[in-house]
Amino acid sequence: MAGLTISQIARRGELRPSAIRYYEKVGILPAAHRVSGQRRYDETVLYRLAVIQRAQQIGFSLEDIRRLFFGFRKNTPASERWYKLSKQKLTELDKLASYIQTIQGLLRRQQNCSCTALDQCGKAMFLKNCEERGEKQ
Repeated sequence: MAGLTISQIARRGELRPSAIRYYEKVGILPAAHRVSGQRRYDETVLYRLAVIQRAQQIGFSLEDIRRLFFGFRKNTPASERWYKLSKQKLTELDKLASYIQTIQGLLRRQQNCSCTALDQCGKAMFLKNCEERGEKQ
């Protein structure tokens, strides 16, 4: 069997061939065997690409994806791999959500600024920071 060309895989996986080559380069997709210099893939590469795409869709970095495939013992079930990485990602997202809420609050308060000059704003911010640290000015 000759296997599928990179164009066929790209079309079926709804990717650009350059993405497939990149995934090979970074090691999350096994290197294709070559026939007359042309990459040829087994159909199972589509399944790995589906996992890569889902992982990216839910916010996993390429390093996270590499850990999904290679960061566990070989006999670790997929469900355990997903669980552990998802738990870590949820923790990251909780921290990010908290950060976003903090920034939103700061932006809302900043909309109430009545300063006429940025130095005036700076002085108010500086004094507020000192006050929060318990310093006297």
